Amino acid sequence: MPSTPINHLIDQYINYLLVEKGLADATISSYSADLMRFSGFLLSKRIKTIDGADTVAILKYLIDLRDEGLDIRSRARHLVTLRGFFRFLTAEKIISKDPVRLIDLPKFGLKLPHVLSVKEISILLNAPDAKKPKGLRDAAMFELLYAAGLRVSELLYVKIRDLNLESGFVRVMGKGSKERIIPIGSHAIAKADDYLKHARPKLLKHHISSYLFVARAGNPMTRQGFWKLVKQYAKAVGFEKKISPHTFRHSFASHLLEGGADLRAVQMMLGHSDISTTQIYTHVARDHMKRMHEKYHPRG
Repeated sequence: MPSTPINHLIDQYINYLLVEKGLADATISSYSADLMRFSGFLLSKRIKTIDGADTVAILKYLIDLRDEGLDIRSRARHLVTLRGFFRFLTAEKIISKDPVRLIDLPKFGLKLPHVLSVKEISILLNAPDAKKPKGLRDAAMFELLYAAGLRVSELLYVKIRDLNLESGFVRVMGKGSKERIIPIGSHAIAKADDYLKHARPKLLKHHISSYLFVARAGNPMTRQGFWKLVKQYAKAVGFEKKISPHTFRHSFASHLLEGGADLRAVQMMLGHSDISTTQIYTHVARDHMKRMHEKYHPRG
């Protein structure tokens, strides 16, 4: 099998990601583009089969990416793609030794997610005018987004049947069409119930919709429309820092960890396939604890 053409092996791997792993189309497209770039580099060096793609060739490829102007973060992403590809080839016994195993990721600064404090998130959650139907909708959307740590696309496409107020759960379809069920608290339940009883019928008028949160003609709100809402409310309460819909999700994860939640549980609620993605929030939680120690400890 080491003599098999590289592009044929790439096709096998992409098919594995699509069928077995169920990754999202955008992720598949990104991996495919990275691997085709790698294949093009190998062919330019007259390497046509996988047995020629050794550790030295891969290091030369990473140097080539650097020379082409790719920053450290982009080169790290390419290496992650290669790691997955060669791990697959090793597992399938197409190759006997993984040439990427000893290559380290390029070092780059850890970009921590921006989060709001508990007080700040409370101010933002109370910003919508609950006397108006749209205000009730916006308040319920904000509460659910923060209560369940949803991605904005997940929030916008929640359907009526996905919300169980009696049990206090919401069901969402995440990346890679993976379903997860997330608990929600009493505040989100109350706001959603209020919205369903007093605002949604008025917003729907004569239309029918299966979506929980409705905009014009019973359609779900667009991502751009919701982004604009968040910015408007953030400005209205006087926040100068940059706030986005994802800030709710970051704050959800950080506040849970600050409160002592188990990392694995937070990973499941966020829908992360890899716990290393969730671990970035532990840095935020540690920063918070360090500040609290400095502030309140007599010798901080």
